[in-house]
Amino acid sequence: MASPPNPAPDDVLLIGSGINGLVCAALLARKGRKVRVLERESTLGGCIRTDELTLPGFQHDTLSTAHPLFLVGPAYAALGKALHEAGLAYCNTDSPTGVLMPDGRHLVLSTSRQLNRQRMEALHAGDGAAFVQTLAGMAERAPLVFSLLGNELWKLNTARTLAGAAWKDGPHALAGFFGEALTPARPWLQQRFGSDLVGALLAPWVLHCGLGPDSPLSALMAQVVAFTLEAVGMPLVQGGNANTVRAFERLIREAGGTLETGCDVERILVERGRAVGVQLVGGRQLRASEVVVSATPTQLYGRLLAPEHIPPEIAGQARQWRYGKGNMQIHLALSEPPQWPDRALDKVGYLHLSGGPDAISRAVNEAERGLLPAAPTICVAQPTALDPSRAPEGRHILWIQLPECPREPLGDAAGELDVPPGGQWTTALREAYADRVIAQIARHAPNLPGSILGRAVLSPADLPRLNMNLVGGDPYGGDCALDQYFLWRPLRGLRNHETPVAHLWHIGASTHPGPGLGGASGVHVARALGAL
Repeated sequence: MASPPNPAPDDVLLIGSGINGLVCAALLARKGRKVRVLERESTLGGCIRTDELTLPGFQHDTLSTAHPLFLVGPAYAALGKALHEAGLAYCNTDSPTGVLMPDGRHLVLSTSRQLNRQRMEALHAGDGAAFVQTLAGMAERAPLVFSLLGNELWKLNTARTLAGAAWKDGPHALAGFFGEALTPARPWLQQRFGSDLVGALLAPWVLHCGLGPDSPLSALMAQVVAFTLEAVGMPLVQGGNANTVRAFERLIREAGGTLETGCDVERILVERGRAVGVQLVGGRQLRASEVVVSATPTQLYGRLLAPEHIPPEIAGQARQWRYGKGNMQIHLALSEPPQWPDRALDKVGYLHLSGGPDAISRAVNEAERGLLPAAPTICVAQPTALDPSRAPEGRHILWIQLPECPREPLGDAAGELDVPPGGQWTTALREAYADRVIAQIARHAPNLPGSILGRAVLSPADLPRLNMNLVGGDPYGGDCALDQYFLWRPLRGLRNHETPVAHLWHIGASTHPGPGLGGASGVHVARALGAL
C-alpha cells in the first residue's frame, strides 16, 4: 500500500508532548503559527497522565501530579486564563506539605505565615522568627532568583538583571549572594533552626528538585519551594492531571495546531546545516521551518541527529551526560483514608515520612551506590483528600513516590531483600520493596494494609517504558548537580536552547531551568520564535 501523502510544510514541528512541548505549541499556535506536535506514545502529555491503574473508577496520576511551580511560572502567566477557559480547574489545600518522623512527631506547613511562625516557635524558641526571616529574604531576592530560573541565561536581559543587582547592592554583595546560594541544605538547616522537625519538613523537598541535602544549591531550592508552597498551596488538577493535557490540546487545536500520537521520530532531517523536518519510523517525512525537540542530550545527539551534523566537542559532552537517581511510584486504591496519628495530617497535600536531613543524606548515598535504601524518604500525596472525584464515592487513592531509588539495584542496605545479580529490577524485587514501604507507612497508619483494594507499582525500570526520556527511572532529565545546571544545562558547549544545527531547538527537563512541571523552557523557545 502506498504511503499517505506528506502534508504541506508546517511552521514548527514539536517532537514530544510533555509540558514544555505543549506550552511551546500553544503559545506559537495562538500567534498564528502552523504547529504540529508529534508524540511517540499513544497518549499525549509525557509525564502528565491519569490512568485507572488499580481498579475501574480510581483515577491515578501515573507520574507527575501537583502544580505549584506551574502556577508561579511564566507559562501559567501567559496561558493560565486560556487554560481555565478550556476546562482546567484546580483544587487546593491550606496544608500543602508536612512531615511525619519515625517517632511520630509531625509538623505541617500552612499557607498562613503567621500560623507557620507560631508552630515553629512552639517547637524551639527563635525558629518561627528564623523561618519568617528566611522567607522575607527570599521575597527580597525573588526578582533575581526567579529571573534566573525563568529566563534564558545567555541573554542581554539577564546580564542587565545581574548588572542592576550589582548596581543596587554592590558587586561584592552580589557575589556574596551567589556564594550563599551554593550552600547545601543539610548544614544550612542545622545552623538555621533549633528543631529537627523544621529541618525534616523542608529537607525532603530538595529531592523533588533532583538534588540531595548535601548538594550545592539545595538550601536555596528548599527556600524557593517553601516560599512557593506558602504562597500557592498544593494545587491538584480537578479530576486528574490528564485534564491539563486536554486543556492544552483544546487550545492548540482551536488555534489551528495539529497533535499526533504514535509518531516515533527516528531522524531529524538536516540540509545545508539547518533542520528542515523529521523522518518517522516507517519512512514518513514531515517538513517545517523550525524543529523543537524535547529529549535528553543522549537521545538528541545519540539517536535523532546523524553524527556528521554534531561537532565532536558536543558529541563528547552528550556522551558524558549523567543521569540521576531512579524513582519508584506506588499507587493505592483504598476503601478508607489512612488514619494518621493526628487529624491535622488528613488534608496535607504532600506528606513526607522522613527522619530528616541526615536520614535523607544516607538514603541518597545508598541509592547512588546501587543499594535499596533501608529507610527511604516516602512522599505520600492524598489526592482524594482534596478531590473526591478521583475515586468512587467513599473510596480513596494514595500517590506514593520514592525519590531515592537505584537505577540498577545491586543490593539492599537493610540486608533484608534478595537482590538478583545483574542490576535488574525484577517484578519480585519491585513488589518486595513496595511491601517494605507500605509496612513503613503502616507504622503510622495501621489501617492502611487492610484498606488496600488495589495496588500498582512502577519501578525505575518501568518508567522508561512510559516515557523514553525517563532514562533509568530518572524523572529529572539528568543529574541536577551544579556542573549540569544553570549555564551548563544541557551541555557546556551550548547556549540557551540552541543546538549546533540551525533552526533546531532543544527543550525539556534536560535544559534550563531543569525539571519540574513549569513549562519554562517551552516559553523560552516560543519567545525566541516570536510568540511573546
